[in-house]
Amino acid sequence: MTKDVIALTPRMPDAWSVLAGLLSGGPDKLVDTTGDGAVVQLCDARGRPLVAVEAPMLVQVPGEAARLFGAVEPPVPFWWTEARATTGVPEAERLAGTFAARIAALAGGTAWPPQAALSVAVVPSEDVGVAPAPAAAQPAVDVLTDHVAVVIMDRPVIAMTAWLSDAFRAAAASGRGLQIVGPAGSALTPAVRDALANWPSRWVVRDERDGYYDGRSGAVLRWQEGMFATVVVPDATEDDPRTPVAESFREFADTGERQLAVSFRTVHPADDRLVLGGALETVWRELTGEAPAGWGTAEPANLPWSPARLTDVAHGRSPEPSWFVVVGSPARPGIASVRVTRTKAGVEEDVTLAFGYGAHEEPPVDALERLAEALATRHPLRSMLVQLRKARRDLAVPARFEGPGVPLAFVLGSEEVRAMPGDRARRTPLSVPPVTLGPKARPALYYPFPGDPSDLSGWSDFERLMRHLKGE
Repeated sequence: MTKDVIALTPRMPDAWSVLAGLLSGGPDKLVDTTGDGAVVQLCDARGRPLVAVEAPMLVQVPGEAARLFGAVEPPVPFWWTEARATTGVPEAERLAGTFAARIAALAGGTAWPPQAALSVAVVPSEDVGVAPAPAAAQPAVDVLTDHVAVVIMDRPVIAMTAWLSDAFRAAAASGRGLQIVGPAGSALTPAVRDALANWPSRWVVRDERDGYYDGRSGAVLRWQEGMFATVVVPDATEDDPRTPVAESFREFADTGERQLAVSFRTVHPADDRLVLGGALETVWRELTGEAPAGWGTAEPANLPWSPARLTDVAHGRSPEPSWFVVVGSPARPGIASVRVTRTKAGVEEDVTLAFGYGAHEEPPVDALERLAEALATRHPLRSMLVQLRKARRDLAVPARFEGPGVPLAFVLGSEEVRAMPGDRARRTPLSVPPVTLGPKARPALYYPFPGDPSDLSGWSDFERLMRHLKGE
């Protein structure tokens, strides 16, 4: 049976529907709450959590169910009710499936997956202890050791859901990494990929040929010393670790799909008139001709795009940082991660976004200089980097090799140019001079690169530029 089940319904499941779903598991199941009442748990007689049910979420953004697990969703708005079963307990998995099916039947929707008949992964049990709060405040963490918290997932696309975000925070608070174990053929959203950047956090993929491997690097993994770690051959050296790479990871096919990736940073004065998200919307409109479709504090993005509401949430959380996900329409895949931080310089927005293009679609590279001009003159841009890479149009991150991007352009905002000594920002070792953007008195500078996705030499030019700008 599945470990994660989701009910998609046009009507909000009312109290009687939820109760009927819970009791469909049998009257001998006990009910508890956690997360300030936002999570309902079914427990056994010993108090062991079997199934955790999240509060229903109203999704007002089209395409999120299709993006995250390929489901046919009701017309927006619709309700998303999610349950997660404790891994390795067949009774828990049956309860989760029964609950979602019951909710879907009573509220007139559908349940995912259609057939809850997936195999259960078995993780070695040595060096394993019972997970205390907060790491196991709900049945999200499947294995806890001194080094890592392990989460086992069966989703086709592993997304930064609210409970997975909580698992990341709980693991970090306890000084552990988070390792996500997924099935062969699964993928990550960019948000989850970026969150796994720090060791010993990993994306662990189950594989018939090699057992387990790292979905980002391809390194073959084994469970050792309380975590999944790379396999190293006996005669390896520090200079030549000779870590074996999984055959499944090497199976690369160039489909002609590409991604245009943009990362930039803005710094705003901290005042009551500040509205965040304007620079991101400018990028979206310049490159797609439309505004973002929706945003949220987790995946799925459930709210219609609104810079004002996003600003209210960030302001309410300040001085703590805020993270948001922003998505585009299904016709033009686009996804962004936005991190808002209060610093001495003001309010910083760090944005990483990407748009996907098919084999017969041309990325709008001709619009980049115009985009840079708009950001430099209408927003407090500090820097921006644009890359083009061979990667999936749907923006999911597969567990196989995808080539690195190549730089198309780098932009230095007017404040950064002004802070450079002398004429350093204008006179660079590159063969092509920078383009001046904005007013001559306080210009920003646009540095173009060749941008051939088959030629990585552009990174050498980019590195030379960075060393020059730093005065090295």
